[in-house]
Amino acid sequence: MKTLQLQIHNAHLTKEFFQKNNITLLDHPACSPDLNPIENIWGWMAREVYKNGHQFQTVDALREAIFNTWSNVPTSLLETLASSMPKQLFEVINKNGGATRY
Repeated sequence: MKTLQLQIHNAHLTKEFFQKNNITLLDHPACSPDLNPIENIWGWMAREVYKNGHQFQTVDALREAIFNTWSNVPTSLLETLASSMPKQLFEVINKNGGATRY
C-alpha cells in the first residue's frame, strides 16, 4: 500500500509542477498509440545490434554492442523522430486516440 500512495503522491507533484509552470497537457486516451519516440530508437538499436544475424557469446559482448550502438545513434534519426511528433499528435487527435499509421 505504501507504493501506491507514493505513486499517487508523485502524480500529484507532477501535475502541480505543470500547473505552476503553465504547461498545458493533452488529454491522453487510455487506448491511444504510444507516442514515445524512444520506442523507435529501441527498434533501430535492436536491428543494428543484431544486423546480419549477429549473435553474442557473452552478456558482456552484448552489453558492449548495445552501448556502442547507443553512442552512435545518428543525429538524423533523432531529428526525424522529433520532427514527426506534430504529425503523429495531429493524427492521434483526428483518430480520437485510435490506431494510427505510426
